[in-house]
Amino acid sequence: MNTDLQKGADNLLLTCAGLLPGDRLLVLHEGVEETYYHVDILDVVLERAQALGIEVATQEVPFSPDGATPGEDLVAQMKGATRSLFLARFGDQIRFNSDMAGIRPIMSYALDAGMLASGFGQGHYHGFVAIKDAVNRMVARAEDIHVTCPLGTNFRGDGAKFPTQIADVAVTRFPMSVFAPVPAGNFCGQVVQHGFLVGTGSRFYEPYACALAGPVTFTVHQGRITALDGDDGDVSVARQHYDWVSARYGIDPWCIHSWHAGIHPGCSYDRPVAEDFARWSGAAFGNPRLLHAHTCGSYAPGEISLNVLDPTIRLDGVAVWNNGRFDAHLVPGVAEILDEHPDIAAIFAQPARGVGQCPEETLSGTWA
Repeated sequence: MNTDLQKGADNLLLTCAGLLPGDRLLVLHEGVEETYYHVDILDVVLERAQALGIEVATQEVPFSPDGATPGEDLVAQMKGATRSLFLARFGDQIRFNSDMAGIRPIMSYALDAGMLASGFGQGHYHGFVAIKDAVNRMVARAEDIHVTCPLGTNFRGDGAKFPTQIADVAVTRFPMSVFAPVPAGNFCGQVVQHGFLVGTGSRFYEPYACALAGPVTFTVHQGRITALDGDDGDVSVARQHYDWVSARYGIDPWCIHSWHAGIHPGCSYDRPVAEDFARWSGAAFGNPRLLHAHTCGSYAPGEISLNVLDPTIRLDGVAVWNNGRFDAHLVPGVAEILDEHPDIAAIFAQPARGVGQCPEETLSGTWA
């Protein structure tokens, strides 16, 4: 195993999972017929865990497009292990399941060995958790939040209006790559989409994405989509997609529940979006070049994601994200975190720019 892979695997197994020799790791993975995760990451995890003296058990979990609740047998297996690791979309689908709070399984958003060996996998896990916490505090204190993008996105709210307990998921996310979802109920303005609409990783319906030939402007008022503007054909396609998805699941199509952006500049996705929309939506979102909103359903993450490329996010006038670049030094307390973790500082100094965009720097590309 090369040095980069070993560092990424150790960051997952030792730093994130906190495993020690003699501990028991349960790895839950998809079947070989699925291609969302590459089998090489399973091989790396098993090899490194065994080399570290960690007892490893594996369990195949079926991929359920509409999601599922963990059965009693699976819950018992997870409770019987020191830690459980999902190399499976199932873990993402249950990330808001409160029953997982006492188990805290780990969900890996590194989908292959290359992602694990990159800065995304190697960046010190607890350092990024500390950055997320610092961003959460700054967002929670902000009295004015203003989001724009080069395509014309422009929405604003008078603060995040987080609940008393900031909402978060019930699984441990590895790597840590987003801040807590900002409730959208007090935000108004426009979100401009270009290229496609896509799912959120909650359910995997077909078609999972729909093509937009040109930009479509979603007008938002206090957490509701109130109008769609653009080419008549694109607007019709978007409305039909929302109507179809919402009817399938019996949910409110025009709700925007929340939004957040990436905080991990080591997150890189270098394949075209259209090659595999589901894989892109589950792997690229941690890069600061992407902001996404949870829509179609009055819950996180909803069923349709609105994706903004290269956002500028101003917190009380301070552009913490500036055209897709996350200036972590503008967040109180993060300079000290970067001093403590020079590996993370190096990632911020040379941020990954690949997020599946086409050469024209839009989220469209060739429709597969």
